[in-house]
This record gives sequence, structure tokens and C-alpha cells, in this order.
Amino acid sequence: MRFKINKRNVLFLSFTALIALSLGYIIRKSNSSQRDNERTVLRKDIENANERGVIPVSTPNQVRRKFQYGTLFEMKKSVYESNLRQFIRNADKFPKDPELVIVVQVHNRPAYLRLLVESLSKAFAIHNVLLIFSHDYFSEEISDIVQGITFCKVLQIHFPFSMQLYPHEFPGQDPRDCPRDISKEDAKKKGCLNADCPDSYGHYREASFTQTKHHWWWKLHFVWERVRALQGFSGYVLFLEEDNYLLPDFYRFFKRMTELKQSDCPDCDMLVLGNHEAPQEFRDLTDKLETSGWSSTRHNMGMGISKEVYYKLMGCAHEYCTYDDYNWDWTLQHLSGSCIPKPLKVMAARASRVLHTGDCGLHQKESCNPEQALQKVQQALQSSGNFLFPHALVLDKESLVEHKPHMKNGGWGDLRDHTLCKNYAKIL
Repeated sequence: MRFKINKRNVLFLSFTALIALSLGYIIRKSNSSQRDNERTVLRKDIENANERGVIPVSTPNQVRRKFQYGTLFEMKKSVYESNLRQFIRNADKFPKDPELVIVVQVHNRPAYLRLLVESLSKAFAIHNVLLIFSHDYFSEEISDIVQGITFCKVLQIHFPFSMQLYPHEFPGQDPRDCPRDISKEDAKKKGCLNADCPDSYGHYREASFTQTKHHWWWKLHFVWERVRALQGFSGYVLFLEEDNYLLPDFYRFFKRMTELKQSDCPDCDMLVLGNHEAPQEFRDLTDKLETSGWSSTRHNMGMGISKEVYYKLMGCAHEYCTYDDYNWDWTLQHLSGSCIPKPLKVMAARASRVLHTGDCGLHQKESCNPEQALQKVQQALQSSGNFLFPHALVLDKESLVEHKPHMKNGGWGDLRDHTLCKNYAKIL
């Protein structure tokens, strides 16, 4: 039977073919862009929830995807999704809003991280805390330590510009970068990438040194601006590192510091729990506080920062990101009293509630001895144990609050570092 071609049949065939082509294109497009579609949907859900003033509660299928460590692409994808989804562990067990937020900057020292987690597990009223771990190194061993925490709410965030994710390109160490000690003249002859950007001492960047300052600034932005669980939070954020150990009364001590600040030091900018002094005099100093200007060597451990102080620091973003010192704490001391007109005033514990356990790190990588660190902790606990939980705190020492200039350490002369640092607020 011959098929009769007429105008109606032509239109029908054309319409059918168009539908078939469209379906084929849609299927191929869906398969090739499934990842982007998931991100878009999730982002729209978050934006819609934020517009309604609701923090979205994700289902386990949405948020409890296993972090993938197989390839660089899989790790980058997992970092992006984790930072976007922000799954808070133990939220059903501890439904109340946190009274204190603790942020721990984590690199790759799992033995010291275990000590920190152990100290937190023994701390008074730890269930009132939201504990945030900010990672710049990604491994199953480290993640397992964090995910094993059951005593408070826990959130993991991941620094998306880690050297681990960019091992052979900026912000990691590009093989085309200039060697650290080459002269500028020889660097230009060689034609290496950053020949025009040595630091103040004629040295070129080392990614292993620049990463910590990048991570600290990104973390500050992300916690205050992007963590949805902290929308409307008006309390303090306490900043620690993985090689810190908290004494059991740190929470109550810090809470009483906040109360004393209101009456005795309303102009104090930061509350600091830690110092690097030996604890021999713990008995006599357990209830004592002091005020002074912020100092890198004394106040970089256990810093409690309010959102008002965060805004002060953000007003100095350009200066932080261009100051030629690869240390975040020395950079902060430079800002205090220069970019920030009035030097940052600190109220600090004289008997430290934070122990520094790390005997290796950025400058010492071959002598890690966590067993020795544990002995140090046990000795400190034994000497201080009977003098914890003082009934009241006393502000008994006031030092001059002034800007203390120092000789910058260099290591931060590369314009690429400056640009990336200044753009964190835009690309979070």
C-alpha cells in the first residue's frame, strides 16, 4: 500500500521527528550535565529557603554522600558539594542553637587532632557548642576522627584552594614557578611565571608556606558569611588549630570572661583563652585575667572573635592580602593599630586553658612526637586539675594597649596570592 504524501502527513512527520530529536538532545544533555543540574537545584533550594528566613534541613540522601578521594576531580567535586550542603552531624541529638562556636583549622596531623578531640570530649558543657573543622588536607583517616564525634554538633568545611587539589598549578606549586632563591635577574632570563614578584627579601613564593595564611582568611570569611547555621548568631567564635588541647573548664571559663567583659572591659575586642607560657603558676593565676594590645606571640591561640571584630578585620582585607608576611598572626598584629586605627584590645587568661601540643608543623616536619605531646598534656592536667573551675574571675593586670611594629617575614610577594586572597569574599 503506497503511503500518500500530502501536507497533513508532512506536518505530522516533521512534528514527530522534531519530538524525537528533542528527546534525544534532552537525554544526552541530561547525562552530560547531571552534576551541574544537582548543584543548581540545591543552590535554588537554599536561596529560596534563605528568602523565607528558613535554614534548609537536608535529607540524609542529600547530604550524607561519601567524600570521594579517588581523583583530583572527585575530591574537588566533594569539596564543593560539602561546602554547599553543610551537613551538621548530631543536629537531631542537640537541637538547640549553639552558645559558642569553635572553629578548628586542620591540616594533616591526625595524632594531634585525636588529642584535641579527646580534650573536647571531656570538657564541661560541650553539648552547647557547634564544632566546625576547616580542612585543607583531605583524607579518610582525618575525616573518620571528626565523624566519630558524638558529644556535640559538628560541621566540616573544606578549603577549596588547597595545595592537595592543585598540586602542579597555582595556588599549589607550579613547576614553571621561580625557585625560591633565584635572583630576580636570573628569574627573568629563565622566564619563570612569577619572575616579577619576589618578596621583600628577594625570595619567591613557596606554596607550602602561603597556604596557611590563605586558609585562615578564607575560613574567617566562610564561617561568618556562608555557614547557614550561624545566620543570626550573635555570640563568639573561638579559633583553634589541630595541635591545641583544651582544659576541661574552658567553656565555663570563657563564658565568665564574656560576662566580665561587659562590666570591666567593654572596649575589649577579643577574648583569648590561651598563651604559650609554662603552667607552673597555674594555682595562683587560675582565676586571673589581663588586658593588653593584641600580640602575635601571645594571643594567637584560642582567640574568641565577635562579628563586630570580624567586620573590623574585613575592612582591612586589602592590607591583609598584600602585606608581605606569610604568617596570618604577624599580619594581624600589623593590622592592629595601622589599618585598624585603634589597636585591638585583648582580655586574656593568665593561666592558659589551651595547651599547645604540636612539636612539629610548618617549619618542623621530621620531629613529630605525639607520644611526648600526650605526656606533656598529662603533666599539665595533673598540675592544674585541682585548680580548675574558679568561682569567679578577676581582672588584675592591665598593660598598655599600643601598636607594636615588627619586621615582616616575607614569603608573600606574589601578586597571584594577593589577588586570590582579596577575592575570597566574592568566590566563596
